[in-house]
Order: sequence, then structure tokens, then C-alpha cells
Amino acid sequence: MAHPIFSLSTKPDRRIRRYEDGSGKKYVEVRPSADGLATIHDRDVLIYCISQIMAALNDGQKVSRTVRLKAFDLLKATNRVTDGRGYEGLRSALLRLQGTQIETNIVTGDVEQLDIFSIIDRARVIRETRDGRMQEIEIVLSDWVFNAIQAREVLTLHRNYFRLRKPLERRIYEIARKHCGAKAEWRITLATLQRKCGSASTSREFKRLIGTIAEQDAQHDHMPDYSVRLEDDVVVFANRRQPEPVIEALTTAMVRLTPDAYSQAREVAPGWDVYALEQEWRVWMADGGLDAPANPDKAFLGFCRKVFERRGRP
Repeated sequence: MAHPIFSLSTKPDRRIRRYEDGSGKKYVEVRPSADGLATIHDRDVLIYCISQIMAALNDGQKVSRTVRLKAFDLLKATNRVTDGRGYEGLRSALLRLQGTQIETNIVTGDVEQLDIFSIIDRARVIRETRDGRMQEIEIVLSDWVFNAIQAREVLTLHRNYFRLRKPLERRIYEIARKHCGAKAEWRITLATLQRKCGSASTSREFKRLIGTIAEQDAQHDHMPDYSVRLEDDVVVFANRRQPEPVIEALTTAMVRLTPDAYSQAREVAPGWDVYALEQEWRVWMADGGLDAPANPDKAFLGFCRKVFERRGRP
């Protein structure tokens, strides 16, 4: 997340990029294919695969570099259209992800990679509909990505990340998530931010783009987790992730589940991360303004059962 591996351009980006740390000892070099560099929106596929593996790890399951998923579920989870355009866009994303090559000596999971590899090793369509749309896809992640997952060198992203349509908005959120984290505030100069974003704009144009994002965020609070403001040539990210004392949410926050509820939830919703389901259940109750259930275990199991009936095995 610290290096701009993914392109911000909506047109094919065929520039070779090389980034080094201050000492010049650590580097990342990114080379595009004929289809161009993988874009910030192509990264959605990678995020979705990582989330599936992390859910399995949290559930105590064995994992591998190979991820099999339903194309429709990926499109829905990443806020993409599910018509022909969505499936065609997904196919193009897989081509760019496989075609983009990285050379680096940055350590992930205590393993130093000194060779050249693609972001994903392979992708193939397992099943298609009669009109040629993908149904199931099998994606093999690179060793570099998988090592980072196993070492849990990952960060959670806000669900509204996928609602950000501007590539630059997504990129500055990623940078804030990486560097600001749980701190109350984090500052970065425009020049450094532009370098971390990998933007090819002029410094003047980049400042205008960041200023526009900051103005829109001041009006609508649309940036997840962190507010953005521009002070001369410094961008300031302020943390919105501090818990708010919402009285209406106290009833659901105080609900307690028994240990048996989690084991039963794994039976009624096989393959799902029961702790992620619990969080979704609590958010659903809070959003709906529901009172604390008389029997929390029964209510939670009913929610898990409906999730499995509607969405199937993840």
C-alpha cells in the first residue's frame, strides 16, 4: 500500500515504474504488459481474494494460493455492475493483473523475493453461462502476495472504499489507511503524496485535484475513515474512526453470545467466518434500530441461516 503499484489512469498505462527507499537498497519495479498496468480498480479482485483467504484463516481452515469464487459475488461485493459490462471488465482486470510484473527485494512474511513475478500467477474460468458470462473463476495468487497474507501483513478497508469511483480518491484513502492508521491526525506534503500516488499530473494540477477532493469531503464527508483537508502545500488526514457514543447502539453492543452459538453458526453457515457474520448481524440490528433480542443465540443463528440460504457457501 505504500508504493503505487496500481495505475490511476483509466487509459492503458504502459510506463515502467521504479521506486526506491531513501537508502536505495530496497526497491520495487513495476512493468506493464501490452494491456497496460493493473489499475486501482483491478485491485478490487485482489482485495476480494485476500478477504476470502483471511476469513478462512480466521476460521481455522487450511488455505492455499488458489482461490475459487463466483464472479457474481465478486462484482456485488466490490460495488460493480452485474450486467455484461461488469463481466467484461472483470475479464480485462484479470488480464492486467496477470500481465503486470513486479521485481522487488521487499520482504513479505520473512521471505525476500529477488525475482520477477506477476500479481496473480494464473486465472481461469471454471464455468460459463450459455451467453459466455463467467460463473466460477479460479485465481492463483503470487507467492509474494500469499506470503504477506499468511504473515497477516494486511489491513482492513472500510466497506465504502468500493463506492469511491475516482482512482485518486481510492489511492489517498489507501495511503491514509497505511500511514495514519489509528492516529488522530497525519500530515504529508503534496509533493510526497503525489509521489506515493504515482500521479503523472503536473504539481499544479495535482494540487487542484486534491483540493477538489478536500472540498467535496468537507461538504459530504464521503471519504471513509479519514477526513481530508488541504493547508497550503500540506494534506492533512484526520481520523474519523473514533467510536461515537451512540445511545441507540448500546442495546446491540451489550448483546452477548454463548460459545455454543459460534459452533452452531458454523454448522448452519458452513464456510463462513462466523465472527464476520456476527459483526454484520450487529451492524444490521443497529442500522435497523432493533431492540436487543430476547434470545441472542437464536436470533444470530437465524441470521446466519438466512445468509447461507441467500448467498450460499463463500
